[in-house]
Amino acid sequence: MAQNPLKKLEEFGQSIWLDYIRRQMIKSGELKRLIEEDGVKGVTSNPAIFEKAIAGSDDYDDAIRDLARQGMGVKEIYESLTVEDVQMAADVFAPLYEKTGGRDGYVSLEVNPHLARDTDGTIDEATRLWQKVDRPNVLIKVPATEQGLPAIAYLISEGINVNVTLLFGLPRYEKVAEAYIAGLETLADQGKPLKQTASVASFFLSRIDVLVDPMLEEKMGAGGDQGKLAKELHGEIAIASAKVAYSIYQRIFGIDRFQALAAKGGRTQRVLWASTSTKNPDYSDVKYVEALIGPETVNTIPMETLEAYRDHGDPAPRLKEGLEQAAGHLQRLSELEIDLNQVTQQLVEEGIEKFNKPYDSLMDTIEAKRQEKAS
Repeated sequence: MAQNPLKKLEEFGQSIWLDYIRRQMIKSGELKRLIEEDGVKGVTSNPAIFEKAIAGSDDYDDAIRDLARQGMGVKEIYESLTVEDVQMAADVFAPLYEKTGGRDGYVSLEVNPHLARDTDGTIDEATRLWQKVDRPNVLIKVPATEQGLPAIAYLISEGINVNVTLLFGLPRYEKVAEAYIAGLETLADQGKPLKQTASVASFFLSRIDVLVDPMLEEKMGAGGDQGKLAKELHGEIAIASAKVAYSIYQRIFGIDRFQALAAKGGRTQRVLWASTSTKNPDYSDVKYVEALIGPETVNTIPMETLEAYRDHGDPAPRLKEGLEQAAGHLQRLSELEIDLNQVTQQLVEEGIEKFNKPYDSLMDTIEAKRQEKAS
């Protein structure tokens, strides 16, 4: 029998995490099966995922009724539901967490997306969620906004695991890595152990191409040298960004400053490829998996991408290939008057709103179910 392509990724040092969570998936044993048969090594969640799970099923109706009868408000019910799901999933992953020495087996829970530009609010909520979930194999998701950076450093200094989310730009990634290392240094200065503190930096990829490709298509339509260059770059910017990001990761975590922390048990902040479902139907449905396979990386994929890769994935260590060309692609965008830093900042702003909307929608859904079940 041919080896499952998903499990074969382990040979190249990459971990697959599932970008999906739902209570029934945990209770039915489906999550355990995905771990055993597909080699899934973690789970990530966000407000949009919970909105789909809670509003799109009756899995949570009885729990909402019970919590409403206890007098809980909407936000209290949301937090109770999501914390319980994360706890249950973390318990399923606990054996893997132990087996891998804390390298994998994580479940991610996001702070309220409305706190994306509130440093103190993010710190307070992340700390509270960390304490409430009370599992060592949980990552609290904090956005890579300017206000999120000091929150990341503080949380790491307190030994709280962080999944840095909504990361698009390379300059911002360097600041994220700096915040993580600074947090570890504070932790070390306090004489506290480093080996149990973990973090990943989650690059959102397909959304980059979604925004940049139409700009390139406009240039392609004009023809000439610019049209030719635009055609060469079309569909390549997200993957090029990821390849350059990985080279930055290798540099930052290879220098003496971090190695001093590594000697005390400090872990690297692995890069995680997020938003890896293909949005353009003209592209391969495993485009953002195949090109980015490499050691010390994570790819978090939705269920449909996982199923596609299981069916026709072709694993090979491609992440380090074509780095010079990738860097060249990013540099040449300026010849087409496309400012990648401006693009990534726009994506951060849009990303915050993409999480605010489903969060607000979910609050409305829970309120409707709360009133229905309480009556």
